[in-house]
Amino acid sequence: MTDLDEQFAKAQADVKTLTTRPSNDDLLELYATFKQATVGEAANAKKPGRFDFVGKAKYDAWAKLAGLSADDAKQRYLATVQRLLGR
Repeated sequence: MTDLDEQFAKAQADVKTLTTRPSNDDLLELYATFKQATVGEAANAKKPGRFDFVGKAKYDAWAKLAGLSADDAKQRYLATVQRLLGR
């Protein structure tokens, strides 16, 4: 496991310790960067149904990261978690 992978795993645990709920934009950023880092391109996933508004918002946020490498997505996830933790 690389240092980045260890930091990413720690950030996943740290985000669960937040005392306040992040904004919807922050939640979408966390979701999208996590999915890009762990699954890959959104184009490889099934699109949500037309009336699944939450699923569509999540999918769209993820799809905007098309072409972003897994390592870059992990870095963005880490930066978001650090900002939310106030570090």
